[in-house]
Amino acid sequence: MAVSQPATFNEEWSDERVFAYLNHLPPEGVNADYHVLYNAYKHMRANDFKRLLVQFTKDGRDIHATNLDGQTIHDVIAQFPKHRTEFLDVLKQF
Repeated sequence: MAVSQPATFNEEWSDERVFAYLNHLPPEGVNADYHVLYNAYKHMRANDFKRLLVQFTKDGRDIHATNLDGQTIHDVIAQFPKHRTEFLDVLKQF
């Protein structure tokens, strides 16, 4: 049985860790900007997501990028009740 890393909650994320998401490569055919936003949403807390969005938009990336179903990250987040308001409030700032 493999040893796994214990879960840690509410730890501070370094800039290096947050901004590393900007370089995540998408699977073939998936919009790179949407892929970054979706993975950041799945793994970050809202305040870290906001930090990422500041750099994301500064880099001229598309916050309205869509997935293969034509949905923006806003559309996807709106479907999930957990932390929905927190993340949507962050998106409204951009």
